[in-house]
Amino acid sequence: MDLQISALKAAYKSGLHPREVVAEVYRRIKARGDDNVWISLRPEDETLAELPDDPDLPLYGIPFAVKDNIDVAGMPTTVACPDFAYRPDRSAPLVDRLINAGAILIGKNNLDQFATGLSGSRSPYGSVESPLVEGLISGGSSSGSAVAVSAGLVSFSIGTDTAGSGRVPAVMTGTVGLKPSKGLVSTLGVVPACASLDCPSVFSLNVPDARTVLEIIEGYEQDDPWSRRLPRVTAPIRRIGVIRGDENWTEVLSRLEDLGYELVDIGIEPFLAAGRLLYEGPWVAERWSVLGAFVEGHPESLHPVTAEVLRSGGDVTGPDTFRGIHRLRELQAETRQTWAKVDAIAVPTVPRTFTLDEMAEDPIARNSVLGTYTTFANLLDLAGIAVPAGTTSAGRPHGVTLLAPAGADGPLADAAERFHTGRAGATPYRIQNGRKLLAVVGAHRTGHPLHPELLALGATLAGIAHTAKAYRLFDLGDRPGLVKTADGESIEVELHYLTAEKLGELLVTIAPPLGLGSVELDDGTHVTGFLCEAHAVREARDITGYGSWPSYVHARP
Repeated sequence: MDLQISALKAAYKSGLHPREVVAEVYRRIKARGDDNVWISLRPEDETLAELPDDPDLPLYGIPFAVKDNIDVAGMPTTVACPDFAYRPDRSAPLVDRLINAGAILIGKNNLDQFATGLSGSRSPYGSVESPLVEGLISGGSSSGSAVAVSAGLVSFSIGTDTAGSGRVPAVMTGTVGLKPSKGLVSTLGVVPACASLDCPSVFSLNVPDARTVLEIIEGYEQDDPWSRRLPRVTAPIRRIGVIRGDENWTEVLSRLEDLGYELVDIGIEPFLAAGRLLYEGPWVAERWSVLGAFVEGHPESLHPVTAEVLRSGGDVTGPDTFRGIHRLRELQAETRQTWAKVDAIAVPTVPRTFTLDEMAEDPIARNSVLGTYTTFANLLDLAGIAVPAGTTSAGRPHGVTLLAPAGADGPLADAAERFHTGRAGATPYRIQNGRKLLAVVGAHRTGHPLHPELLALGATLAGIAHTAKAYRLFDLGDRPGLVKTADGESIEVELHYLTAEKLGELLVTIAPPLGLGSVELDDGTHVTGFLCEAHAVREARDITGYGSWPSYVHARP
Protein backbone atom coordinates (compact mmCIF):
# COMPACT_ATOMS: atom_id res chain seq x y z
CA MET A 1 0.00 0.00 0.00
CA ASP A 2 1.41 3.36 -1.11
CA LEU A 3 0.96 5.87 1.74
CA GLN A 4 1.84 8.99 -0.22
CA ILE A 5 -1.00 11.49 0.05
CA SER A 6 -1.88 11.56 -3.65
CA ALA A 7 -1.88 7.76 -3.84
CA LEU A 8 -4.13 7.39 -0.80
CA LYS A 9 -6.55 10.02 -2.09
CA ALA A 10 -6.85 8.11 -5.37
CA ALA A 11 -7.31 4.83 -3.52
CA TYR A 12 -10.07 6.27 -1.33
CA LYS A 13 -11.93 7.34 -4.45
CA SER A 14 -11.66 3.71 -5.64
CA GLY A 15 -13.23 2.32 -2.48
CA LEU A 16 -10.40 2.01 0.04
CA HIS A 17 -11.45 2.80 3.65
CA PRO A 18 -9.27 4.46 6.32
CA ARG A 19 -9.66 1.44 8.61
CA GLU A 20 -7.78 -0.63 6.02
CA VAL A 21 -4.98 1.94 5.99
CA VAL A 22 -4.81 1.99 9.79
CA ALA A 23 -4.66 -1.81 9.90
CA GLU A 24 -1.79 -1.82 7.40
CA VAL A 25 0.09 0.91 9.29
CA TYR A 26 -0.05 -1.02 12.57
CA ARG A 27 0.91 -4.24 10.77
CA ARG A 28 4.02 -2.55 9.40
CA ILE A 29 4.92 -1.05 12.76
CA LYS A 30 4.60 -4.46 14.40
CA ALA A 31 6.65 -6.09 11.64
CA ARG A 32 9.56 -3.71 12.24
CA GLY A 33 9.68 -4.67 15.90
CA ASP A 34 11.69 -2.65 18.41
CA ASP A 35 13.19 -0.07 16.06
CA ASN A 36 13.21 2.80 18.61
CA VAL A 37 11.09 4.95 16.27
CA TRP A 38 8.18 5.40 18.69
CA ILE A 39 7.94 6.72 22.23
CA SER A 40 4.14 6.61 22.44
CA LEU A 41 1.96 4.63 20.06
CA ARG A 42 -1.80 5.05 20.17
CA PRO A 43 -3.67 1.77 20.67
CA GLU A 44 -5.03 0.59 17.35
CA ASP A 45 -8.61 0.31 18.61
CA GLU A 46 -8.45 3.90 19.90
CA THR A 47 -7.23 5.11 16.53
CA LEU A 48 -9.95 3.17 14.72
CA ALA A 49 -12.60 4.66 17.01
CA GLU A 50 -11.68 8.19 15.92
CA LEU A 51 -11.48 7.85 12.14
CA PRO A 52 -12.68 10.84 10.11
CA ASP A 53 -16.03 10.46 8.37
CA ASP A 54 -15.90 13.25 5.78
CA PRO A 55 -14.04 12.14 2.60
CA ASP A 56 -13.97 15.75 1.38
CA LEU A 57 -11.53 16.79 4.12
CA PRO A 58 -8.13 17.75 2.63
CA LEU A 59 -6.21 15.10 4.62
CA TYR A 60 -8.99 12.53 4.92
CA GLY A 61 -7.57 9.22 6.11
CA ILE A 62 -3.91 10.25 5.91
CA PRO A 63 -1.83 8.67 8.73
CA PHE A 64 0.80 10.82 10.44
CA ALA A 65 3.03 11.05 13.51
CA VAL A 66 4.52 13.86 15.57
CA LYS A 67 7.82 14.31 17.35
CA ASP A 68 7.53 13.82 21.10
CA ASN A 69 8.27 17.43 21.95
CA ILE A 70 4.85 18.37 20.50
CA ASP A 71 1.78 18.24 22.72
CA VAL A 72 -1.09 15.86 21.99
CA ALA A 73 -3.95 16.04 24.47
CA GLY A 74 -3.95 13.06 26.81
CA MET A 75 -0.65 11.63 25.55
CA PRO A 76 2.62 12.11 27.46
CA THR A 77 5.09 14.65 26.16
CA THR A 78 8.51 13.29 27.19
CA VAL A 79 11.03 15.17 25.01
CA ALA A 80 12.92 11.85 25.34
CA CYS A 81 13.30 12.37 29.10
CA PRO A 82 10.89 10.18 31.11
CA ASP A 83 11.32 12.22 34.31
CA PHE A 84 10.31 15.40 32.45
CA ALA A 85 7.12 13.87 31.04
CA TYR A 86 3.71 15.49 31.46
CA ARG A 87 0.23 14.94 29.98
CA PRO A 88 -1.16 18.10 28.38
CA ASP A 89 -4.87 18.88 28.40
CA ARG A 90 -4.63 20.55 24.98
CA SER A 91 -2.91 19.63 21.76
CA ALA A 92 -0.59 21.96 19.92
CA PRO A 93 -2.60 24.01 17.41
CA LEU A 94 -0.75 22.35 14.53
CA VAL A 95 -1.97 18.94 15.72
CA ASP A 96 -5.56 20.19 15.98
CA ARG A 97 -5.32 21.61 12.46
CA LEU A 98 -4.16 18.28 11.05
CA ILE A 99 -6.80 16.21 12.82
CA ASN A 100 -9.53 18.69 11.85
CA ALA A 101 -8.34 18.26 8.26
CA GLY A 102 -8.98 14.51 8.49
CA ALA A 103 -5.48 13.22 9.22
CA ILE A 104 -5.09 10.19 11.51
CA LEU A 105 -2.57 10.46 14.36
CA ILE A 106 -0.69 7.19 14.92
CA GLY A 107 1.73 8.16 17.68
CA LYS A 108 4.70 10.17 18.89
CA ASN A 109 8.25 9.70 17.71
CA ASN A 110 11.64 9.36 19.37
CA LEU A 111 14.11 12.26 19.26
CA ASP A 112 17.45 13.44 20.55
CA GLN A 113 16.73 14.35 24.16
CA PHE A 114 15.31 17.86 24.59
CA ALA A 115 15.72 18.28 20.82
CA THR A 116 19.42 18.84 21.44
CA GLY A 117 21.49 17.04 18.82
CA LEU A 118 21.62 16.18 15.13
CA SER A 119 22.48 12.48 15.29
CA GLY A 120 19.41 10.57 16.52
CA SER A 121 21.57 8.78 19.08
CA ARG A 122 20.94 10.83 22.25
CA SER A 123 17.80 9.25 23.67
CA PRO A 124 17.10 6.91 26.61
CA TYR A 125 14.55 5.28 24.30
CA GLY A 126 17.39 4.07 22.09
CA SER A 127 19.24 5.25 19.01
CA VAL A 128 17.31 5.37 15.73
CA GLU A 129 19.00 3.83 12.70
CA SER A 130 18.47 4.91 9.10
CA PRO A 131 16.49 2.42 7.00
CA LEU A 132 18.82 3.11 4.06
CA VAL A 133 22.18 1.78 5.28
CA GLU A 134 22.74 -0.66 8.13
CA GLY A 135 24.33 1.05 11.12
CA LEU A 136 23.93 4.58 9.72
CA ILE A 137 22.57 7.27 12.00
CA SER A 138 19.10 8.54 11.21
CA GLY A 139 20.01 12.13 11.97
CA GLY A 140 18.38 14.20 14.68
CA SER A 141 16.88 15.55 16.61
CA SER A 142 13.73 14.52 14.66
CA SER A 143 15.06 10.99 14.25
CA GLY A 144 11.94 8.90 14.74
CA SER A 145 9.83 11.32 12.71
CA ALA A 146 12.01 10.94 9.62
CA VAL A 147 12.34 7.16 9.89
CA ALA A 148 8.58 6.73 10.35
CA VAL A 149 8.16 8.26 6.88
CA SER A 150 11.19 6.64 5.26
CA ALA A 151 10.13 3.18 6.43
CA GLY A 152 6.62 3.64 5.05
CA LEU A 153 4.90 3.66 8.47
CA VAL A 154 3.07 6.97 7.98
CA SER A 155 2.39 9.34 5.10
CA PHE A 156 4.07 12.31 6.77
CA SER A 157 5.39 13.36 10.13
CA ILE A 158 5.92 16.57 12.02
CA GLY A 159 9.34 17.31 13.47
CA THR A 160 10.98 20.47 14.67
CA ASP A 161 13.99 22.35 13.35
CA THR A 162 16.13 24.69 15.45
CA ALA A 163 19.62 23.81 14.27
CA GLY A 164 18.84 21.49 11.38
CA SER A 165 16.64 18.84 12.97
CA GLY A 166 14.18 18.95 10.07
CA ARG A 167 16.88 18.69 7.41
CA VAL A 168 19.71 16.45 8.65
CA PRO A 169 17.34 13.48 9.20
CA ALA A 170 15.96 14.00 5.70
CA VAL A 171 19.27 13.30 4.00
CA MET A 172 19.97 10.32 6.25
CA THR A 173 16.61 8.70 5.51
CA GLY A 174 15.96 9.65 1.89
CA THR A 175 13.01 11.87 2.75
CA VAL A 176 12.02 15.47 2.04
CA GLY A 177 12.51 17.82 5.00
CA LEU A 178 10.63 21.12 4.79
CA LYS A 179 11.67 23.81 7.30
CA PRO A 180 9.27 26.73 7.07
CA SER A 181 10.11 30.35 7.75
CA LYS A 182 10.21 31.12 11.47
CA GLY A 183 6.79 32.04 12.78
CA LEU A 184 4.90 30.67 9.79
CA VAL A 185 3.79 27.65 11.85
CA SER A 186 2.94 28.22 15.50
CA THR A 187 5.18 26.74 18.19
CA LEU A 188 2.42 26.80 20.81
CA GLY A 189 2.36 23.37 22.41
CA VAL A 190 5.97 22.67 21.38
CA VAL A 191 8.52 22.28 24.17
CA PRO A 192 11.08 24.98 23.36
CA ALA A 193 14.68 24.26 22.53
CA CYS A 194 15.52 27.84 21.55
CA ALA A 195 12.14 29.57 21.49
CA SER A 196 13.39 32.43 19.31
CA LEU A 197 14.59 29.97 16.65
CA ASP A 198 12.29 26.93 16.83
CA CYS A 199 10.29 25.84 13.77
CA PRO A 200 7.91 22.89 13.37
CA SER A 201 8.93 20.99 10.23
CA VAL A 202 7.47 18.42 7.83
CA PHE A 203 8.88 15.09 6.62
CA SER A 204 7.39 13.38 3.57
CA LEU A 205 8.44 11.29 0.58
CA ASN A 206 7.88 14.07 -1.93
CA VAL A 207 7.63 17.85 -2.05
CA PRO A 208 3.91 18.10 -2.98
CA ASP A 209 2.97 16.12 0.14
CA ALA A 210 5.10 18.39 2.33
CA ARG A 211 3.47 21.47 0.80
CA THR A 212 0.01 20.04 1.33
CA VAL A 213 0.75 19.55 5.02
CA LEU A 214 2.30 23.00 5.37
CA GLU A 215 -0.83 24.59 3.92
CA ILE A 216 -2.82 22.98 6.75
CA ILE A 217 -0.55 23.81 9.69
CA GLU A 218 0.61 27.31 8.74
CA GLY A 219 -1.17 30.41 9.98
CA TYR A 220 -0.97 33.20 12.50
CA GLU A 221 -1.78 32.33 16.12
CA GLN A 222 -2.63 35.38 18.20
CA ASP A 223 -1.59 33.79 21.51
CA ASP A 224 1.82 32.71 20.20
CA PRO A 225 4.49 35.36 20.92
CA TRP A 226 6.63 33.98 18.09
CA SER A 227 3.91 33.74 15.44
CA ARG A 228 4.04 36.33 12.67
CA ARG A 229 2.35 37.34 9.46
CA LEU A 230 4.96 37.13 6.72
CA PRO A 231 4.88 38.86 3.35
CA ARG A 232 4.96 36.04 0.81
CA VAL A 233 7.57 35.98 -1.93
CA THR A 234 6.05 34.76 -5.20
CA ALA A 235 8.80 35.47 -7.74
CA PRO A 236 10.34 32.21 -9.01
CA ILE A 237 13.88 31.29 -8.14
CA ARG A 238 16.23 31.84 -11.07
CA ARG A 239 19.66 32.53 -9.58
CA ILE A 240 21.09 30.09 -7.05
CA GLY A 241 24.20 30.83 -5.01
CA VAL A 242 26.51 27.84 -4.77
CA ILE A 243 29.77 26.65 -3.33
CA ARG A 244 32.10 24.16 -4.97
CA GLY A 245 32.76 20.69 -3.66
CA ASP A 246 33.46 17.04 -4.39
CA GLU A 247 32.27 14.85 -7.26
CA ASN A 248 28.86 14.24 -5.69
CA TRP A 249 28.28 17.95 -5.19
CA THR A 250 29.49 18.73 -8.71
CA GLU A 251 26.79 16.39 -10.01
CA VAL A 252 24.18 18.27 -7.97
CA LEU A 253 25.31 21.55 -9.50
CA SER A 254 25.15 20.06 -12.98
CA ARG A 255 21.60 18.93 -12.35
CA LEU A 256 20.65 22.43 -11.22
CA GLU A 257 22.17 23.85 -14.41
CA ASP A 258 20.27 21.27 -16.49
CA LEU A 259 17.08 22.58 -14.91
CA GLY A 260 17.86 26.07 -16.19
CA TYR A 261 19.05 27.79 -13.02
CA GLU A 262 21.82 30.38 -13.16
CA LEU A 263 24.51 29.33 -10.69
CA VAL A 264 26.44 32.08 -8.92
CA ASP A 265 29.53 31.37 -6.84
CA ILE A 266 29.20 32.83 -3.35
CA GLY A 267 31.29 33.14 -0.22
CA ILE A 268 29.85 30.87 2.46
CA GLU A 269 31.92 32.03 5.44
CA PRO A 270 29.47 34.67 6.80
CA PHE A 271 26.77 31.99 6.87
CA LEU A 272 29.02 29.46 8.59
CA ALA A 273 30.17 32.06 11.11
CA ALA A 274 26.55 32.77 12.00
CA GLY A 275 25.93 29.05 12.42
CA ARG A 276 28.80 28.69 14.87
CA LEU A 277 27.12 31.21 17.15
CA LEU A 278 24.33 28.74 17.89
CA TYR A 279 26.47 26.61 20.20
CA GLU A 280 29.53 28.81 20.66
CA GLY A 281 27.52 31.97 21.37
CA PRO A 282 24.69 32.98 23.71
CA TRP A 283 21.89 30.93 22.18
CA VAL A 284 22.87 27.89 24.21
CA ALA A 285 21.97 30.06 27.23
CA GLU A 286 18.45 30.31 25.80
CA ARG A 287 18.16 26.54 26.14
CA TRP A 288 19.53 26.76 29.67
CA SER A 289 17.00 29.46 30.61
CA VAL A 290 14.20 26.95 29.97
CA LEU A 291 15.80 23.69 31.11
CA GLY A 292 18.47 24.72 33.60
CA ALA A 293 16.36 24.25 36.72
CA PHE A 294 15.29 20.76 35.59
CA VAL A 295 18.86 19.78 34.72
CA GLU A 296 20.16 20.92 38.11
CA GLY A 297 17.34 19.16 39.93
CA HIS A 298 17.46 15.91 37.95
CA PRO A 299 21.08 15.39 36.82
CA GLU A 300 20.62 11.62 36.64
CA SER A 301 17.74 12.00 34.17
CA LEU A 302 19.77 13.40 31.30
CA HIS A 303 21.75 11.78 28.55
CA PRO A 304 25.38 12.65 29.39
CA VAL A 305 26.06 14.41 26.09
CA THR A 306 22.84 16.40 26.34
CA ALA A 307 23.72 17.45 29.88
CA GLU A 308 27.17 18.60 28.78
CA VAL A 309 25.76 20.72 25.97
CA LEU A 310 23.03 22.29 28.09
CA ARG A 311 25.26 23.07 31.08
CA SER A 312 27.56 25.15 28.91
CA GLY A 313 24.70 27.64 28.67
CA GLY A 314 24.99 28.44 32.34
CA ASP A 315 28.40 30.02 31.76
CA VAL A 316 27.13 32.67 29.34
CA THR A 317 27.18 36.18 30.81
CA GLY A 318 25.07 39.22 30.02
CA PRO A 319 27.92 40.90 28.08
CA ASP A 320 28.45 37.60 26.19
CA THR A 321 24.81 37.71 25.13
CA PHE A 322 25.00 41.21 23.71
CA ARG A 323 28.30 40.50 21.98
CA GLY A 324 26.64 37.53 20.29
CA ILE A 325 23.58 39.52 19.25
CA HIS A 326 25.77 42.30 17.82
CA ARG A 327 27.97 39.80 15.99
CA LEU A 328 24.92 38.17 14.44
CA ARG A 329 23.68 41.54 13.17
CA GLU A 330 27.08 42.13 11.55
CA LEU A 331 26.90 38.77 9.82
CA GLN A 332 23.34 39.42 8.67
CA ALA A 333 24.60 42.60 7.03
CA GLU A 334 27.37 40.65 5.29
CA THR A 335 24.95 38.06 3.95
CA ARG A 336 22.73 40.78 2.50
CA GLN A 337 25.42 41.20 -0.14
CA THR A 338 24.80 37.60 -1.19
CA TRP A 339 21.02 38.04 -1.33
CA ALA A 340 21.49 41.02 -3.62
CA LYS A 341 22.97 38.63 -6.20
CA VAL A 342 20.89 35.45 -5.81
CA ASP A 343 17.33 34.29 -5.07
CA ALA A 344 18.37 31.19 -3.11
CA ILE A 345 21.47 29.27 -2.10
CA ALA A 346 22.15 25.54 -2.43
CA VAL A 347 24.33 23.68 0.06
CA PRO A 348 24.98 20.03 0.87
CA THR A 349 22.56 19.07 3.61
CA VAL A 350 25.50 17.54 5.51
CA PRO A 351 29.19 17.51 4.54
CA ARG A 352 29.50 13.84 5.50
CA THR A 353 27.58 11.05 7.20
CA PHE A 354 28.38 8.89 10.23
CA THR A 355 27.48 5.49 11.58
CA LEU A 356 26.18 5.10 15.11
CA ASP A 357 29.58 3.76 16.15
CA GLU A 358 31.37 6.72 14.58
CA MET A 359 29.09 9.17 16.39
CA ALA A 360 29.75 7.47 19.71
CA GLU A 361 33.51 8.02 19.27
CA ASP A 362 33.22 11.84 19.25
CA PRO A 363 29.57 12.88 19.66
CA ILE A 364 29.96 16.63 20.10
CA ALA A 365 32.55 17.30 17.40
CA ARG A 366 30.76 15.12 14.85
CA ASN A 367 27.44 16.71 15.72
CA SER A 368 29.05 20.03 14.78
CA VAL A 369 30.09 18.56 11.43
CA LEU A 370 26.50 17.49 10.74
CA GLY A 371 25.32 21.02 11.43
CA THR A 372 27.85 22.78 9.21
CA TYR A 373 25.27 23.88 6.62
CA THR A 374 22.16 23.85 8.82
CA THR A 375 22.76 25.77 12.05
CA PHE A 376 22.81 29.22 10.43
CA ALA A 377 19.37 29.03 8.79
CA ASN A 378 17.16 30.15 11.64
CA LEU A 379 19.70 32.61 13.02
CA LEU A 380 19.70 34.34 9.62
CA ASP A 381 15.90 34.00 9.26
CA LEU A 382 15.90 31.70 6.24
CA ALA A 383 13.36 29.20 4.97
CA GLY A 384 14.73 25.86 3.80
CA ILE A 385 13.92 22.52 2.24
CA ALA A 386 16.11 19.42 1.98
CA VAL A 387 15.68 16.77 -0.72
CA PRO A 388 17.61 13.59 -1.57
CA ALA A 389 20.33 13.72 -4.22
CA GLY A 390 21.40 10.09 -4.54
CA THR A 391 24.30 8.24 -2.95
CA THR A 392 28.04 8.71 -2.64
CA SER A 393 30.62 6.30 -4.04
CA ALA A 394 30.70 4.75 -0.56
CA GLY A 395 26.98 3.97 -0.76
CA ARG A 396 25.98 6.64 1.75
CA PRO A 397 23.06 8.99 1.05
CA HIS A 398 23.63 12.64 0.26
CA GLY A 399 21.28 15.52 -0.34
CA VAL A 400 20.84 19.17 -1.21
CA THR A 401 19.25 21.92 0.84
CA LEU A 402 17.84 25.05 -0.76
CA LEU A 403 17.61 28.17 1.42
CA ALA A 404 16.15 31.64 0.89
CA PRO A 405 15.06 34.58 3.03
CA ALA A 406 11.89 34.21 5.11
CA GLY A 407 8.69 34.30 3.10
CA ALA A 408 10.11 32.47 0.09
CA ASP A 409 8.68 29.09 1.16
CA GLY A 410 6.63 28.70 -2.03
CA PRO A 411 9.35 29.40 -4.61
CA LEU A 412 11.79 27.27 -2.59
CA ALA A 413 9.41 24.33 -2.70
CA ASP A 414 8.93 24.84 -6.45
CA ALA A 415 12.69 24.66 -7.00
CA ALA A 416 13.09 21.67 -4.67
CA GLU A 417 10.35 19.77 -6.48
CA ARG A 418 11.96 20.47 -9.86
CA PHE A 419 15.26 19.14 -8.56
CA HIS A 420 13.68 16.11 -6.91
CA THR A 421 11.60 15.11 -9.93
CA GLY A 422 13.84 16.38 -12.71
CA ARG A 423 10.98 18.28 -14.33
CA ALA A 424 11.90 21.41 -16.22
CA GLY A 425 9.96 23.45 -18.72
CA ALA A 426 8.00 21.44 -21.27
CA THR A 427 10.11 18.30 -20.88
CA PRO A 428 8.55 16.31 -18.04
CA TYR A 429 11.35 13.80 -17.45
CA ARG A 430 14.99 14.07 -18.43
CA ILE A 431 18.07 11.88 -18.22
CA GLN A 432 20.68 13.87 -16.32
CA ASN A 433 24.42 13.35 -16.05
CA GLY A 434 24.36 9.58 -16.29
CA ARG A 435 21.30 9.25 -14.04
CA LYS A 436 18.74 7.22 -15.94
CA LEU A 437 15.01 6.90 -15.45
CA LEU A 438 13.64 3.62 -14.15
CA ALA A 439 9.93 2.82 -14.56
CA VAL A 440 8.75 0.86 -11.52
CA VAL A 441 5.50 -1.05 -11.87
CA GLY A 442 4.78 -2.70 -8.52
CA ALA A 443 6.79 -4.19 -5.70
CA HIS A 444 9.56 -1.56 -5.90
CA ARG A 445 7.13 1.38 -5.80
CA THR A 446 7.12 3.76 -2.85
CA GLY A 447 5.41 2.13 0.11
CA HIS A 448 5.64 -1.38 -1.35
CA PRO A 449 7.79 -4.23 0.04
CA LEU A 450 10.86 -3.90 -2.20
CA HIS A 451 11.07 -0.09 -2.24
CA PRO A 452 13.87 -0.06 0.39
CA GLU A 453 16.06 -1.88 -2.15
CA LEU A 454 15.72 1.10 -4.52
CA LEU A 455 16.46 3.57 -1.74
CA ALA A 456 19.59 1.61 -0.82
CA LEU A 457 20.78 2.01 -4.41
CA GLY A 458 20.35 5.79 -4.21
CA ALA A 459 17.19 6.06 -6.30
CA THR A 460 15.31 9.36 -6.13
CA LEU A 461 11.68 9.78 -7.02
CA ALA A 462 10.96 11.42 -10.39
CA GLY A 463 7.18 11.23 -10.20
CA ILE A 464 4.22 9.30 -11.56
CA ALA A 465 3.94 8.63 -15.31
CA HIS A 466 1.99 6.45 -17.73
CA THR A 467 3.12 4.12 -20.43
CA ALA A 468 2.11 4.37 -24.04
CA LYS A 469 -1.08 2.43 -24.93
CA ALA A 470 0.90 -0.68 -25.69
CA TYR A 471 1.03 -2.68 -22.43
CA ARG A 472 -1.01 -5.09 -20.35
CA LEU A 473 -0.68 -5.76 -16.63
CA PHE A 474 -0.96 -9.17 -14.95
CA ASP A 475 -1.12 -10.45 -11.37
CA LEU A 476 1.84 -12.72 -10.64
CA GLY A 477 0.87 -13.17 -7.00
CA ASP A 478 3.10 -10.88 -4.93
CA ARG A 479 3.99 -8.57 -7.81
CA PRO A 480 2.75 -7.51 -11.25
CA GLY A 481 3.99 -8.39 -14.70
CA LEU A 482 4.03 -5.70 -17.41
CA VAL A 483 3.97 -7.06 -20.96
CA LYS A 484 4.06 -5.16 -24.26
CA THR A 485 1.25 -6.29 -26.57
CA ALA A 486 -0.54 -5.26 -29.74
CA ASP A 487 -3.80 -4.57 -27.86
CA GLY A 488 -2.34 -2.78 -24.88
CA GLU A 489 -3.44 0.12 -22.71
CA SER A 490 -1.68 2.86 -20.76
CA ILE A 491 -0.43 1.68 -17.35
CA GLU A 492 0.62 3.89 -14.47
CA VAL A 493 4.27 3.57 -13.40
CA GLU A 494 6.46 5.32 -10.85
CA LEU A 495 9.67 6.86 -12.16
CA HIS A 496 12.95 6.98 -10.25
CA TYR A 497 16.38 8.36 -11.11
CA LEU A 498 19.22 5.86 -10.80
CA THR A 499 22.78 5.79 -12.09
CA ALA A 500 23.68 3.30 -14.82
CA GLU A 501 25.98 1.50 -12.38
CA LYS A 502 23.20 1.08 -9.83
CA LEU A 503 20.80 -0.06 -12.56
CA GLY A 504 23.27 -2.84 -13.27
CA GLU A 505 23.34 -3.79 -9.60
CA LEU A 506 19.55 -3.90 -9.58
CA LEU A 507 19.38 -6.03 -12.72
CA VAL A 508 21.33 -8.94 -11.24
CA THR A 509 18.91 -9.13 -8.31
CA ILE A 510 15.79 -9.52 -10.47
CA ALA A 511 14.63 -13.11 -10.90
CA PRO A 512 12.87 -14.38 -14.05
CA PRO A 513 10.29 -14.00 -15.43
CA LEU A 514 10.86 -10.33 -14.62
CA GLY A 515 13.68 -8.25 -16.03
CA LEU A 516 14.59 -4.78 -17.21
CA GLY A 517 13.93 -3.50 -20.71
CA SER A 518 12.85 -0.46 -22.69
CA VAL A 519 9.45 0.98 -21.69
CA GLU A 520 7.73 3.65 -23.78
CA LEU A 521 5.92 6.43 -21.90
CA ASP A 522 2.86 8.24 -23.19
CA ASP A 523 4.96 11.29 -24.16
CA GLY A 524 7.16 9.18 -26.43
CA THR A 525 10.07 8.96 -23.98
CA HIS A 526 11.77 5.58 -23.72
CA VAL A 527 13.06 4.63 -20.27
CA THR A 528 14.37 1.51 -18.58
CA GLY A 529 11.61 -0.36 -16.79
CA PHE A 530 10.41 -3.62 -15.30
CA LEU A 531 8.99 -6.00 -17.91
CA CYS A 532 7.76 -9.58 -17.79
CA GLU A 533 8.38 -12.50 -20.15
CA ALA A 534 5.19 -13.15 -22.12
CA HIS A 535 5.08 -16.91 -21.44
CA ALA A 536 4.75 -16.25 -17.69
CA VAL A 537 1.38 -14.52 -17.96
CA ARG A 538 -0.51 -17.05 -20.08
CA GLU A 539 -2.51 -18.24 -17.06
CA ALA A 540 -2.13 -15.11 -14.93
CA ARG A 541 -5.02 -12.76 -14.18
CA ASP A 542 -5.17 -9.77 -16.53
CA ILE A 543 -5.54 -6.68 -14.33
CA THR A 544 -4.99 -4.05 -17.04
CA GLY A 545 -8.39 -2.53 -16.34
CA TYR A 546 -7.26 -1.36 -12.91
CA GLY A 547 -4.69 0.93 -14.52
CA SER A 548 -1.96 0.31 -11.95
CA TRP A 549 -0.70 -2.23 -9.45
CA PRO A 550 -1.61 -0.09 -6.39
CA SER A 551 -5.18 0.34 -7.61
CA TYR A 552 -5.50 -3.42 -8.05
CA VAL A 553 -3.96 -4.18 -4.64
CA HIS A 554 -6.35 -1.75 -2.96
CA ALA A 555 -9.37 -3.25 -4.70
CA ARG A 556 -8.71 -6.98 -4.41
CA PRO A 557 -10.20 -8.94 -1.45
